Amino acid sequence: MSLQAKQVRVLVLRDMEQLGRTLFRLDQGFELQFRLGPTLQGKHVRVHTNYPAPGEHFDRHTFRALDWHNPTGREDDSDKFCSLDLQIAGSYQYNFGHGREEKSGSGYVVVDPVLRAGADNHHVHLDCITIQTYLSKCLGHLDDWPDRLRVAKESGYNMIHFTPLQMLGKSRSCYSLADQLSLNPEFSPPGKNYTWTDVGELVQKLKKEWNMICITDVVYNHTAANSPWIKEHPECGYNLVNSPHLRPAWVLDRAMWHMTCNMADAKYTANGLPAQVQNEGHLNAIRDVLWGQVFPKIKLWEFFQVRIESAVEEFRDLLTDGEKPDQKKTGGKQGLKIIQDPKFRRFGNEVDMDSVLETFVPHSHSTQAILEACNRLWGRLEEINKEQYQQMIHHQEQAANCIVGNVVYERLADHGPKLGPVTRKDPIVTSYFTFPFEEKSLEDDLKMMDQPDKACHFLAHNGWVMGDDPLRNFAEPGSNVYIRRELICWGDSVKLRYGDKPDDCPYLWAHMQKYTEITAKHFAGVRLDNCHSTPLHVAEYMLDVARVAMPSLYVVAELFTGSEDLDNVFVNKLGITSLIREAMSAGDSHEEGRLVYRYGGEPVGAFVQPSLRPLMPSIAHAMFLDVTHDNECPIQLRSAYDSLPSSAIVSMACCCSGSTRGYDEMVPHQISVVKEERFYPKWNPDAKASSPGEVSLMTGIIAGKLALNKMHQDLASKGFNQVYVDQVDEDIVAVTRHCPSTHQSVVAVCRTAFHNPKHHQYRKEVPPMFIPGKIDEVVLEARVIDRHAGTYKKCEKYINGMPEYTVEIKEHIQLKDSGVVKHAGVTSKGSSEFVQEIVFERLTPGSVIAFRVSLDPRAQELVGVIRYHLIQFSPKYKLGSLPDQDTPTILETPLAQIMSKLTLADMNMLLFRCDSEEQEEGGGCYNIPSWTSFKYGGLQGLLSVMADIRPKNDLGHPVCDNLRQGDWMIDYVSNRLVSRGGALGEVGKWLKGMFHYLKHIPRYLIPCYFDAILVGAYTTALDVTFNKMSSFVQNGSTFVKLLALGSVQMCGVGSFPALPPLSLALPDVPYRLNKSTGKKEQCCVSLAAGLPHFSSGIFRCWGRDTFIALRGLMLVTGRHLEARNIILAFAGTLRHGLIPNLLGEGISARYNCRDAVWWWMQCIQDYCTLVPEGTAILHCPVVRMYPHDDSEPHAPGTPFSFTQPLCDVIHEAMTRHMQGIDFRERNAGPNIDMHMKDEGFNVVAKVHRYTGFVYGGNRFNCGTWMDKMGESDKARNKGMPATPRDGSAVEMVGLSKSAVRWLVELHKKGLFPHSSMKIHRDGKELKVSYEDWNHKIQVNFENNFYVSHDEKDPNEKHPDLVHKRGIYKDSHGASSLWCDYQLRPNFCIAMVVAPELFTVERAWKALEVAEKKLLGPLGMKTLDPDDMVYCGVYDNALDNDNYNVARGFNYHQGPEWLWPIGYFLRAKLYFAKKLGKETYDQTVYLVKSILSQHYVHLERSSWKGLPELTNENGQNCPFSCESQAWSISTVLEVLHDM
Repeated sequence: MSLQAKQVRVLVLRDMEQLGRTLFRLDQGFELQFRLGPTLQGKHVRVHTNYPAPGEHFDRHTFRALDWHNPTGREDDSDKFCSLDLQIAGSYQYNFGHGREEKSGSGYVVVDPVLRAGADNHHVHLDCITIQTYLSKCLGHLDDWPDRLRVAKESGYNMIHFTPLQMLGKSRSCYSLADQLSLNPEFSPPGKNYTWTDVGELVQKLKKEWNMICITDVVYNHTAANSPWIKEHPECGYNLVNSPHLRPAWVLDRAMWHMTCNMADAKYTANGLPAQVQNEGHLNAIRDVLWGQVFPKIKLWEFFQVRIESAVEEFRDLLTDGEKPDQKKTGGKQGLKIIQDPKFRRFGNEVDMDSVLETFVPHSHSTQAILEACNRLWGRLEEINKEQYQQMIHHQEQAANCIVGNVVYERLADHGPKLGPVTRKDPIVTSYFTFPFEEKSLEDDLKMMDQPDKACHFLAHNGWVMGDDPLRNFAEPGSNVYIRRELICWGDSVKLRYGDKPDDCPYLWAHMQKYTEITAKHFAGVRLDNCHSTPLHVAEYMLDVARVAMPSLYVVAELFTGSEDLDNVFVNKLGITSLIREAMSAGDSHEEGRLVYRYGGEPVGAFVQPSLRPLMPSIAHAMFLDVTHDNECPIQLRSAYDSLPSSAIVSMACCCSGSTRGYDEMVPHQISVVKEERFYPKWNPDAKASSPGEVSLMTGIIAGKLALNKMHQDLASKGFNQVYVDQVDEDIVAVTRHCPSTHQSVVAVCRTAFHNPKHHQYRKEVPPMFIPGKIDEVVLEARVIDRHAGTYKKCEKYINGMPEYTVEIKEHIQLKDSGVVKHAGVTSKGSSEFVQEIVFERLTPGSVIAFRVSLDPRAQELVGVIRYHLIQFSPKYKLGSLPDQDTPTILETPLAQIMSKLTLADMNMLLFRCDSEEQEEGGGCYNIPSWTSFKYGGLQGLLSVMADIRPKNDLGHPVCDNLRQGDWMIDYVSNRLVSRGGALGEVGKWLKGMFHYLKHIPRYLIPCYFDAILVGAYTTALDVTFNKMSSFVQNGSTFVKLLALGSVQMCGVGSFPALPPLSLALPDVPYRLNKSTGKKEQCCVSLAAGLPHFSSGIFRCWGRDTFIALRGLMLVTGRHLEARNIILAFAGTLRHGLIPNLLGEGISARYNCRDAVWWWMQCIQDYCTLVPEGTAILHCPVVRMYPHDDSEPHAPGTPFSFTQPLCDVIHEAMTRHMQGIDFRERNAGPNIDMHMKDEGFNVVAKVHRYTGFVYGGNRFNCGTWMDKMGESDKARNKGMPATPRDGSAVEMVGLSKSAVRWLVELHKKGLFPHSSMKIHRDGKELKVSYEDWNHKIQVNFENNFYVSHDEKDPNEKHPDLVHKRGIYKDSHGASSLWCDYQLRPNFCIAMVVAPELFTVERAWKALEVAEKKLLGPLGMKTLDPDDMVYCGVYDNALDNDNYNVARGFNYHQGPEWLWPIGYFLRAKLYFAKKLGKETYDQTVYLVKSILSQHYVHLERSSWKGLPELTNENGQNCPFSCESQAWSISTVLEVLHDM
């Protein structure tokens, strides 16, 4: 059994989402799945990627389409995905589009490389890396390298970073390379000529024999100014020929050089400016010379100005010749256009004469008029030239500031180099351009600017610009960096000019490609030097080349963008593996600890994450260094004593760590990459502290670093990936690394010494530490101490450190042998918390102590046992598991086997039950004080909350706090089930057994394992649940399964029977013993209308809601027996030919709705159609509670009750309607409805003798689902229905037609015994056949309900009331005639249940109108928004004088109800199929797109349901039920239809 399941990450695509600045990191071997977000579901989405197909090579510009997979092959797009099996390291782009949009979204994924070392080629995890940097020029001859590099090996490093090994330029900087292709000849001793092959062999030797990986720098953005090849190919740099925009900057640069010469030659002494700049007065003198002599002389503004005389003369000639402007160029718009001279000559800018002719039009052709026009142009050009002059003045102001600032740093600042007098060797400012010619006068220099053979060799130097946009090339046109002197210039290096592609500079691209190939051939990785100013497209190209030679290339970079977003741009495009981070950036120990927490690891006690989970954005992997090789020495900025503790803090980070050679030897100065020429000392294990040119474990902190590096590698390789940082006091940082499988920890307590303890007063008292668990050993304790080995003297030949310091270290000792710990006592925070108190004695500044900590033996055993029992849910728990020697019997049985005995009604109790349902049982949902209650008492209540907590590892959440503080929640979960007894009780006992172990492990681990237990139980329960449902659910999509859970959520058995009793003769009726009476009673499942408002008591069951929801929630899910019982139970309540709306167990039923009976009959029809041998229900016995309309309710078996088959009950209901129903509600008055007017209690339901339409109601009651009764005295709407819908409601006509047609068909098949109804009319008995009734409805429907586009339609009796055409009326014959013509979604119901009533083309057009006007994000507007009484926001608490909205009067006058959308979509699908494949396919995509919103809501809802309604445009309505049965049901039915 594999301990690690396949890791799958899911990236949800969202339309128009550009994620180029979001980092997604993945390991090799992971699977990446792309899934469709709600905005894309239902669309033809194409996903393309440049990740190569198996067997193909990577090409950044070659994209391929990915194939979609749909596991269920139908229904919806919730599970549809395309995937990549990521086996190749690098950066890969994806994009997607749909329709005509080729790229409506894009992003990157970065796949980390797998590094290997050793003879066995073992995997070196990125977090195991400990790296040390070497300046290659300080290694000497290649023969001496092993002895010098052995220092890294013996210090515990496993990676070496070499600065470039190429031939260096004149400056001797490690990063100014004279020839990128040649090995530095200094590495070859006399008589030898070492090559790259020799270097490669050494690198391989280090890898195989020393287990050390080697990387080196690549420098792409500059070359040494004295590179021979740049002289031969000056086009490879920015010169005055290929970059004439730099000409003004070059002029200024030459002027600055001549200013240097003049200062050096004492020519400015009269201006108060000597060669030695010493004070503020000299700085002011520099400014005076610049503004008084330099700037006026070179007149840089002239490069941006127009020669006015020439332009005006040309204009005069054009006017004289009668020229007109070219309208194609000007577009007839006035406005003077100036064209910058592309060659940047003085007064070279040109005037666009077409714009002049368009703008300066003379009023006539006379000489005077032409002269006036010319004068106006002259004036405007003078203004423009003046603007250019002012712009240049601004540039010169900045240039002056930068020049003076540079002088201050280089000559006056304490932290600067203090160069001394200005000389030609040390000029006032570094030259921005090369000048490979003899010194002449400024005037002679400027003449060379116009000589291409010379100007091409004036090459721009490279450098960096403070605060500049790293994505901008500061040497390209549009940048003013050079003329404003903002570049911090590297005068030894020429900036390289690649252009946009290889063809733009073929030699340079080819040269650098060879350089890259050589590097990648021999090294496992590269550090991108000066990455932030390397052109991205160049680095992309070169790294692609490198990865051909070294597929698992490790790429490191240091970025100075100042923005994580910008960092991600580089990481994504280049596939950077690790970004260099530096502990020296921290100003204090608190910040240093924060960096550890920031750069890696999960929190201690983090939750177990599923192997398939969303792809989350991440930060770049860190290479966390105590100091980088090009930064100042920490000893100078902090103290020598801090070297060890700060290194320890860095080593405890859960990422790559490292240092630079010299840090461990305590070299007290920066080892300059430019000026350092000495060699590194060699390794000699016997070397003394003062041995010149040699080091050993006695040197500096090397012994301490060896221990820290070993610990760092051990922690990463053994999975200690959880991190906790504790700021003990202002100087002490404790870092914990924790292993989530073994629950071992290493705690390093580091006392920093940012200030020298000899001169700074540190606290004498060190706070004690409380370490949870049992301390197994002291891994190491070490501190920096003084020793008598002489004082530091800089060696002339070798880079030497400070001999006066070393490390006192002990490793792997027992706590009692510690010299740092004074006392270790055991304390306890409860029965499950074993804590050791550590009192320190000698934790001096500069000290480190690291403890290896285990859980106490009993807790360790219990965690192992928990993990052992969790293996049944996932093999990942096998690591660290331990068989239980005394397993309780209940835990010996797999939970799946225990749960297999649960019914779906039991699952309702296990998973759901809202607070009112729980209270009915005498309990309630679990409440966390000062937070809130869970939505459900069952597992879903907790899992909904944990689903938010788990991915974020939000261990500070109140739920986690509650779990750590006590066992209340744990006991609630198990006791709630145990108290139920039976199969549920067994599940409770299993949980109780697991929780027994859980209670006795450390409290900080309880949230993690509590969640793991619940997740295992929950997923098992879901598996069992779906296996008990229909094949449609079992084989369905995730969306289908989530909706099917609505069946479990809504269908349950309470403590009191919600349904009236069924016939005693009916088989398979569930029974139980009543706890109160001890008698046997029926316990049939009932269906709640909605949660939380309609879930318990008499308000749980409603006839209309039940039978709208029953098809989806019970028939489609396969709950046939329970559906049968509900149908028959309601059948028993038939009275007056109606079934009740509010059921009230049948005893307190209200018969005030006209539509419930038709929904009931529709469900019986659906039952017969969907259930195998479903027509048998027609002969099932029904116990009539009301033998007569005026009877009191009678239970089964009592003298007055009687039983009849269901088919006869159906026939009676039909007959009563045909006869005509007209009665007054029993107990009419305020006792049953405090708002209804007296007339409203009169119920009428009849069949129109000519049309066959059922009709009824009056304007004082509301007999359909739109049943809002006015409640406001203020607004005077009390007792007035908002939507009486009297007459013939369209959906009732459709439902009755469906029922009649079905009965006709049944009779023909011999399955229904009645062909006609006997009624009395006008004193005579008549027979009315079902077939005749069916025919009447058919022939009359469209004539009476369709609103034709023909304004002269003879069927239209009230054309003046028509305000929308091509629709179906909401009713026919309403008392308020205008109500008939309101556009509502109810006709869609009739289309689904009785499609034969509709002409296909008319139906389709009407659906299009509904789509345009009524369709919302989740539901359907209940009224046309064009209607004068439309209001889309429902507020039942609002009581004002507005008749239309007070006390929620607009409940059905605009708010968007969800359940009608199911019928709308089903109707669309039905009629689309009639219109052909193309229309149907388009409709399927529409349906999928619409339903994707429901999927998202369902997935995110803590109720795991769909709401009753929303306010307009899908906004949340606080008065809505959070989960409504019919909302879930009708959406599920749509998927079933698909």
